[in-house]
Amino acid sequence: MMPTSPVVAAAVQAAPVFLDCDATLEKVAGLVKEAAAGGAGLVVFPEAFVPGYPDWVWRTTPWSDQAWYERLYDQSVEVPGPATEALAAAAREASTYLSIGVNERDGGTLYNTLLYFAPDGSLLGKHRKLMPTGAERLVWGQGDGSGLVVFDTAFGRLGGLTCWENYMPLARAALYAQGIDVYLAPTWDNSDVWVPTLRHIAKEGRVYVIGVTSCLRGSDVPRDLPRADEIYGGDDDWMARGNTAICGPDGEIVAGPLEGQEGIVYAAVDADHARKVRRQFDPVGHYARSDVLRLVVDCGAKPLSVSAREAPEPRPPDDEPVDGR
Repeated sequence: MMPTSPVVAAAVQAAPVFLDCDATLEKVAGLVKEAAAGGAGLVVFPEAFVPGYPDWVWRTTPWSDQAWYERLYDQSVEVPGPATEALAAAAREASTYLSIGVNERDGGTLYNTLLYFAPDGSLLGKHRKLMPTGAERLVWGQGDGSGLVVFDTAFGRLGGLTCWENYMPLARAALYAQGIDVYLAPTWDNSDVWVPTLRHIAKEGRVYVIGVTSCLRGSDVPRDLPRADEIYGGDDDWMARGNTAICGPDGEIVAGPLEGQEGIVYAAVDADHARKVRRQFDPVGHYARSDVLRLVVDCGAKPLSVSAREAPEPRPPDDEPVDGR
């Protein structure tokens, strides 16, 4: 592992400009600048922040939301593309690491994707949510193991999982096995058990956990969408109240939780401290018992399309002789 230096992490709890990619990116750039001015070297945004989480799938009948989906599809992010260039510029201008959840458009499928940018604006990588939850499967495809990666940074090894992926023990173990120090958990979950989940992961992995949630009201939904007034109320109709929090490697809450308002939660992160805390419990070291328990992870990409050159030779029908005789 590389030597590390402490860093200030900023978890941004905010509302996107719902289903408007360009306006949301403009807001992101301002918030990244604000966080950097507050001393942050790592800025983290919520799940599917650009152009917003498709909350309506929990409030509508399946397949009755075509106009909503089409707006989301049109405003989603291609990787690479103009939106990633704008995000790269925001990271570069603020000279900070940036992680942000986006709706990624790849052909005819959308993915719930977490992007990572370095301070020079380079795209370090992306993670597609492995398993969309419940009604989310009407919107997003499934990711693969190629996104189960961590990145070496000046402040430690950085990675994360999205929302209820964090309830997948083997996915967590895959990140622990790569020596993760700073664990991101962007989410839409507003339940009263979410912050305890963050604390558990921090204690289990002996890592810093940055949990960040959006903060949206029904009044944030554009009224030109079909049945918007029927599906969403006004300011008192919360889509997400937020519960952004940062936890330390002993499972303690070091910042937040922030609820019911937009804001930025800051905390100092020291990976060297986290590594030393593992003296007591290292889930992939002295406490792993690899002689008894082992994890196999397939980190290969699983593209669904192949070129003509890669396609297999046509196979004759089973009842047709291969040599044609």
